[in-house]
Amino acid sequence: MKVMVLLSGGLDSATCLAKAVNDYGSENVIALSILYGQKHKKEIEASNKIAAYYKTEHITLDLSSIFKFSDCSLLASSDKEIPTESYAEQLKKTGGSPVSTYVPFRNGLFLSSAAAMALSKGCSKIYYGAHADDSAGNAYPDCSKAFADAMNEAIYQGSGFQLTLETPFVGLTKAEVVKTGTELKVPYELTWSCYAGGEEPCHICGTCRDREETFRKNGLTDPLLKGDNQK
Repeated sequence: MKVMVLLSGGLDSATCLAKAVNDYGSENVIALSILYGQKHKKEIEASNKIAAYYKTEHITLDLSSIFKFSDCSLLASSDKEIPTESYAEQLKKTGGSPVSTYVPFRNGLFLSSAAAMALSKGCSKIYYGAHADDSAGNAYPDCSKAFADAMNEAIYQGSGFQLTLETPFVGLTKAEVVKTGTELKVPYELTWSCYAGGEEPCHICGTCRDREETFRKNGLTDPLLKGDNQK
């Protein structure tokens, strides 16, 4: 059994990679990281480190041109500022629409690309680290269980019943994902979540707030928080 794992460089995908390696062995796991026109390369740098740590094959794919028409605040093509409020506060402003850091159908595109590559590489499964918190309130609709189930069916049918999508965390909170990762001894110090992409996390974007709270819920300190930066 060979599997492909979508690896963004963040907590969830790193935990997903660790689970796949634990289940199938590093020699049977391929990590796929995707450039989508984001404002920084910290995610890809983190992905490189994580894949090297687990000694998996690592493929990088550039799909940035597909998103050149988007005004998503995560993208280098956008003049929008990245929000500094929590996701709950952002959703109050959007009225239940996706937040400004939602990249249009990004995960649908990523999973379709992964399916094509996974079939070419002889994989039988794709691992995707979506979790319940991301889809809450419709912040990121392409992280929901309904979306994952629909994509799994499309991939299974479209591959001639050769390939399935695994979403081991789709019913878990982010804190539960990190609990699992802690048990798997994931090197979270190698991961990156901050949308700002500075030398150190900004601590104020939605994903920084979520990340730090996730570690606190597990009685842990985010390993990226150091010295005076600890909150």
